[in-house]
Amino acid sequence: EPAARKRRPKGHFAAAAGRAKRPRGGGRQLEAGMRGILITCNMNERKCVGEAYSLLGEYGDLLYGPEQFSDHEERLSGSEREEDEDDVEAALKKEVGQIRASTEQKLRRFQSVESGANNVVFIRTRGIEPENLVHHILKDMHSTKKKKTRVILRMLPISGTCKAFMEDMKKYTETFFEPWFKAPNKGTFQIVYKARNNSHMSREEVIKELAGIVGSLNPENKVDLNNPQYTIVVEIIKNVCCLSVVRDYVLFRKYNLQEVVKSNKEDTQQNPSSLTEDQNSKVVKPETEEEEKSSKEVKQESK
Repeated sequence: EPAARKRRPKGHFAAAAGRAKRPRGGGRQLEAGMRGILITCNMNERKCVGEAYSLLGEYGDLLYGPEQFSDHEERLSGSEREEDEDDVEAALKKEVGQIRASTEQKLRRFQSVESGANNVVFIRTRGIEPENLVHHILKDMHSTKKKKTRVILRMLPISGTCKAFMEDMKKYTETFFEPWFKAPNKGTFQIVYKARNNSHMSREEVIKELAGIVGSLNPENKVDLNNPQYTIVVEIIKNVCCLSVVRDYVLFRKYNLQEVVKSNKEDTQQNPSSLTEDQNSKVVKPETEEEEKSSKEVKQESK
C-alpha cells in the first residue's frame, strides 16, 4: 500500500508553506503612499482589528454618513472578505482582470493591512481625514469618560507615509509640514519618534533634521516639550515612515484610549482644540475681549 500511494508534486509543500506565511489581509501590506490609522494593542491583534472596525465604523458613520456598499460587499465584513479571498484563490487568478477593473469601486472606507510589526495594526483609510476622525473620537471619549475598547491601547492618525530613509523623509516633509508650519502659519511643536523592526535610522538625526525643516518654513515655529500646539508623530516600521501632525497630544494622554477616559484634575483646566489654525486666528480677539469683560465684572463684585 505505501508503494501504491501517489506521490505529491514536487512543488506542493513549497506552495503550501507560502500560503501559510502569507500575511492576513490577502497580501496587503503597509507601504509608502498609504494613509490611515496606526493602532497598538497587547498580544491580541485579531480582536484589536475587530474593535477598530467597530469604533471607526461608529464614528465614521456619524461624521461622514453611512458607507455605501455593493450587494456583494454588504454580505461580507472586512474579515470575511479576507477569508473569502483565501478560499477562492484559484478563482481569483482567473478573474484577476475583472478584479483590477472594479477595484476602485469596491474600496472600503476602512481596511486592515499587515503592519510589519507585532502588536501593531494599521487600518488604511479612504476618503476621510484620519487626524480629524481620531481627534473626534478622543475628544468624545475624553469628555464622556466612557470606555469603548478593551485591547486597543493607542490610536494614531497617519496622514502620510514615505520610505524610511533620511533623504526621502526630508524631501517628503518639506511639503507635508506646510499646512501647519509654513508662514503665515506657525505654532509650538514637539517631535515624538518610535522605530520598530528598523535599525538603520538614528532617532537624534531624524528629530534634528525634521525640527530644522519646521524652523525653515517659519522661524517663529518654536519647540515646546511641555504642552505644544502640535505634536509631530514619527512612526517607523521596517522601511516605511508614518507621519502625522496632531493636536492635544498631552491632553489626550499621548492618544491612549485606555488613559484618556480616566478622570484627572488637569482635564478641567484644559479644553480640547476644535478649530484649525486659520479659524483660531479669526476668533482670538473676540474671545480675549469676553474674558477681559468677565474678569472686570468679577473684580467689581469682589470690591
